[in-house]
Amino acid sequence: MQYLNSIISGTGSYIPTRIIKNSEFVNQTFFEKDHSAIDSPGELVVSKFKDITGIAERRWVEENLTCSDIAAVAAQRAIEDAGIDPETIDQIIMAHNFGDVIKNTIQTDLLPCLAARVKNILGIVNPACVCYDILFGCPGWVQGMIQADSFIKSGLAKRCLVIGAETLSRVVDKYDRDTMIFSDGAGATIIEAREEDHKRGILSSSAVTHAKDEAYYLYLGKSNAPESDPAVRYIKMHGRKIYEYSISHVPQAIKNALDKTGIPVDDVKKILIHQANEKMDEAIIKRFYKLYGKKQEVAEVMPMNIYELGNSSVATVPTLYDMVMKEKFENHRIYEGDVIIFASVGAGMNINSIVYRQ
Repeated sequence: MQYLNSIISGTGSYIPTRIIKNSEFVNQTFFEKDHSAIDSPGELVVSKFKDITGIAERRWVEENLTCSDIAAVAAQRAIEDAGIDPETIDQIIMAHNFGDVIKNTIQTDLLPCLAARVKNILGIVNPACVCYDILFGCPGWVQGMIQADSFIKSGLAKRCLVIGAETLSRVVDKYDRDTMIFSDGAGATIIEAREEDHKRGILSSSAVTHAKDEAYYLYLGKSNAPESDPAVRYIKMHGRKIYEYSISHVPQAIKNALDKTGIPVDDVKKILIHQANEKMDEAIIKRFYKLYGKKQEVAEVMPMNIYELGNSSVATVPTLYDMVMKEKFENHRIYEGDVIIFASVGAGMNINSIVYRQ
């Protein structure tokens, strides 16, 4: 029996070289959303932030780079890793949230779409290589993989380039403590069709959107600074609501995807989850296993790079996967035949998950 599998044949990432440590925020003046000043000493603000999120530093791009620039670097590395001719790519699917934002501006640039810009930078001529963007919050790259799998399984594509990239440093409000969460980066994968005598690659997926009360948990709003211009808006979030939403709904979404495969939870080797908040991610994994009546040592199945890289939105999951595949983690490896899970949660509010056999 032959199976049409959607397999990842190459990975690549771009991690900015500019390191922003928590200590750089100690002397920053922060305000609440009601514009009242935060009077706590800077050292205490930064210390509490580290305890909650696990983030010690983050990466921000250099002034001359945009989101499409770093996406193209990650894409080129994935193409080289897969050893393919880029002219054979059928689709370029680009996940982001703010487009290209030039340094010292706050205006997003989405014309042309970033996927087309990446194709241009890569020098791909083939007109049958179709380019489009996905705006799906932090789960954008995972959703792009779900879409690529659908095109492959339907016979409409044989090879896709899926990218997740973001430059959140360009849309943060420096007077908001949440600025310390956000970072920049890019991750990319080549996913392609393979006819094989055993089933592997993407085995199943699940996705949900809650947009009744949850739609604006992440949004654009004016600066927290008093007398700020309301016409200039920055990324904002209701952190507590996002935390509660995520730990309540993400575990079930992951379970839904796994249950479709019939694979026992004990066979899952790694869970690569959106790097949003250390404590939140740990709580999600614990609750996921609890749904099966089991306990699991989270550190054994969940690699994390949030400590050094922060939250780069759509880039976190593909960057994490690339780092594991390139053996950048001492205690985490993925071997042929391993069952792994990709999962993410973010603006929308959207959640998605993929079960993948390496």
